[in-house]
Amino acid sequence: MSEQDSTFDEPAGFAAALSELTDLVAALESDDLDVDHLTERVARAAELVQWCRDRIDGARFSVEEVLVRLEADPDET
Repeated sequence: MSEQDSTFDEPAGFAAALSELTDLVAALESDDLDVDHLTERVARAAELVQWCRDRIDGARFSVEEVLVRLEADPDET
């Protein structure tokens, strides 16, 4: 999430974010969904999805950089 969003409770890592998302989805799909907390759960899920996407994009960029360096002419590095 952005640095401006000070209310976002950042997960400990990608696995923790996925675990929390799994829990949120299960709660949202549950028959005993607490409607009073629906909006906050959906908002939290959206934050986590964006956080995960940002992490995946960052990892993809890093991997692409490594691949470019590996494919580079050894005389150029």
